Amino acid sequence: MLTQSDAKALEQEIPYLRRFACARVGDRDYADDLVQACLEKAIRNFDKYQQGTNLRAWLITILRNHQISEYRKVKRRPEQVSFDLITYAGSQAETQSGAIEFQQFSKLFYSLPEMDQEILMLVAVEGLKYEEAADVLDIAIGTVRSRLSRARSKLRKLEEASEASVNTGSEKSREQRNRAFRHAGYSPKLAFA
Repeated sequence: MLTQSDAKALEQEIPYLRRFACARVGDRDYADDLVQACLEKAIRNFDKYQQGTNLRAWLITILRNHQISEYRKVKRRPEQVSFDLITYAGSQAETQSGAIEFQQFSKLFYSLPEMDQEILMLVAVEGLKYEEAADVLDIAIGTVRSRLSRARSKLRKLEEASEASVNTGSEKSREQRNRAFRHAGYSPKLAFA
């Protein structure tokens, strides 16, 4: 049975689930549908949740599995990319240059293979521990570490290539990238560590 405190804990995870879902599917409306389905399943099966474990990891696993099931049902959903993830970034006022910088970062991020996007989202953005990400993805912890390392390396190379193509001074470009990361709620130190 779902208690009041359990309901409050679920409610506090909604922004994180929305951000994760939106990053997975690129469409805010579809992401909201996934979050709603995830929460319905979580409430219905809350008795299966093990108290004391990471609630966010459990919910992300439900959301991810539901999205994969939906994807298999439809076979192939047309790719939709939405750059209004920026609305989840917080209360900073959106500036035109900030939006452009975020779009540039988003293009780089979404040019990564889905597997790399997913591991970066789980560890660098959602803050899951390697063990928790391994549980969500149902893979070994060593695989999480190696995928994360490769994803960071690929993103770093894409960023360097992009920077080289429009080189306006490496320090200025690095600061612009870092500003875009912060604006988007990402930590450049985590993503490029």
